[in-house]
Amino acid sequence: MLLVLFGARQWHRRPKDPSQGRLPKWMAAIDRLTPVKVFGLGLALALALALAALNAKNAPLTIAAAASIGSAGLSVGQEITSPAIFVLIATLGLLAPLGVYMVGGERAKTTLGDWKDWPAQHNVAVMAVLFFVIGLKLLGDGIGILTS
Repeated sequence: MLLVLFGARQWHRRPKDPSQGRLPKWMAAIDRLTPVKVFGLGLALALALALAALNAKNAPLTIAAAASIGSAGLSVGQEITSPAIFVLIATLGLLAPLGVYMVGGERAKTTLGDWKDWPAQHNVAVMAVLFFVIGLKLLGDGIGILTS
């Protein structure tokens, strides 16, 4: 329920003009990193991926996925495959830009620049919808469990 309320609050606080949107400070700082700092960031990111379930935004989704997989009565093979698919889907936000950069050559700069500009303009709205949808999903799951 708190996620639903937080999502609604974020939605009402979003800038009315998308051009007024700003990148989060951590994302804006990436443009100013040196190669050594990027390498260190990559190492830190690898560690962070291992601890991503502790992030307040990731924890509810990860816990819900684990609960769904654990209670689905799957075979051993499916129980092994399901988390692997979940991790693959969860990391697409990192893998897609990396793939564009590795394959795209000079065009990748324009594409990745456009991808960076869009969340800067719509960050608050995206986060609001994300919190709201995850909150509704978890609330619906909870009501379903209580009524069954």
